[in-house]
Amino acid sequence: MGKKLLFKHIDVPGIKDFTVYRSKNGYEAVEKALKTMSPDEVQEEVKKSGLRGRGGAGFPAGMKWSFLDRKSDKPRYLVCNADESEPGTFKDRYLIEHIPHLLVEGMILSSYALGANTSYIYVRGEMKTPIKILENAISEAYANGFLGKNILGTSYSLDLYVQPGGGAYICGEETALLESLEGKRGNPRMKPPFPAISGLYGSPTVVNNVETISAVVPIINDGGDAYAQIGIGKSTGTKLISACGNINKPGVYEIELGLPVEEFIFSDEYCGGIWKNKRLKAVVPGGSSVPILPAELILKTLQGEPRLMSYESLSDGGFASGSMLGSGGFIVFDEDACIVRNTWNFSRFYHHESCGQCSPCREGTGWMEKVLHRIENGHGNERDIDLLVEVAKKIEGNTICPLGDAAAWPVASAIRHFREEFEWHIREPKESMKRNYGIREKSILGA
Repeated sequence: MGKKLLFKHIDVPGIKDFTVYRSKNGYEAVEKALKTMSPDEVQEEVKKSGLRGRGGAGFPAGMKWSFLDRKSDKPRYLVCNADESEPGTFKDRYLIEHIPHLLVEGMILSSYALGANTSYIYVRGEMKTPIKILENAISEAYANGFLGKNILGTSYSLDLYVQPGGGAYICGEETALLESLEGKRGNPRMKPPFPAISGLYGSPTVVNNVETISAVVPIINDGGDAYAQIGIGKSTGTKLISACGNINKPGVYEIELGLPVEEFIFSDEYCGGIWKNKRLKAVVPGGSSVPILPAELILKTLQGEPRLMSYESLSDGGFASGSMLGSGGFIVFDEDACIVRNTWNFSRFYHHESCGQCSPCREGTGWMEKVLHRIENGHGNERDIDLLVEVAKKIEGNTICPLGDAAAWPVASAIRHFREEFEWHIREPKESMKRNYGIREKSILGA
């Protein structure tokens, strides 16, 4: 059984309520920080912990905090990115719904470290229940003296607000999120300047993910060095993984980073193996935006070493043979899954969610969806495969925000590892349609 930090008390009955959370050492980290530590000392513990951003990029959190412009005379802000919209990722929602005070406590600690007196939690607009749960937790924190003026009798004050999102995937990109929070259309900003210099309302701002901010609580409770002892190498601590697809036990799991991928998929403690005892075909390990890996590469690297659930191991080999831990959206495909259909489905999503600001993304995502639709529905030709690769190349690295890369990587990696499946769809359209649509074959093909 792996060590649990964020999920340590998640199954305690009534843990959503302040009194129960408090009885399980809740808000002790706030008391410790505000009464015995300076803001710089809190930030130093986060640096020592090696905590990396859990929203997808994996950038060291303490280093990101250190970029904040502390010389500016403008107010500083902390914004929590809870706009969880990545297909295959649902761990932040789970955390908010089950133990919301952990996030509230993390927001207080992080805001104190950054010198922010006003902070925001920007929540995906469709998540009505989590929003209500968070608002209730914040109200309880105010009522018990952990938010508001002169918290716990100290000179530190903090106001915390929940803001429903704009209903768009693009608002998960930190600068688009800030635009939306300001009441504007959620379009990503050109960078520089970065949010640490000019963020919310033109002021120094840090944007962190729900899981990242929640992890600050055990770091302050136990110390940064203790947190750094968990995990492997530069992948320290624990990680929440949203597991779904063709597995026996889909759900959200907290793992120690460095756990072998094979153990995560097949052990009863986690995913419990492949559904109906079928063979593993492929895995998307970090949410829909990361490259897909076939079974042989998700279990081992090209060097024959076991693939681990860590930032370094999953990216080993680059995009030729690796992927990314990303947001931890772990999607498993069995032997009967259609990679072409899955890739088309992802492309439909990214075409729909493109903000349209950059022409490579606006036009390219549309072309990829159309070509993949053509192949999937029995009308493709051999040139289409190379056309998809070329379009993906034209998008990758040529957009203001990473949505272009997120749209291109799944397509490029699917063709790289499963080209023969795309070719089979083109050579045998009726057989591929029969597999994917069954009795709908005649009506679709007109046969």
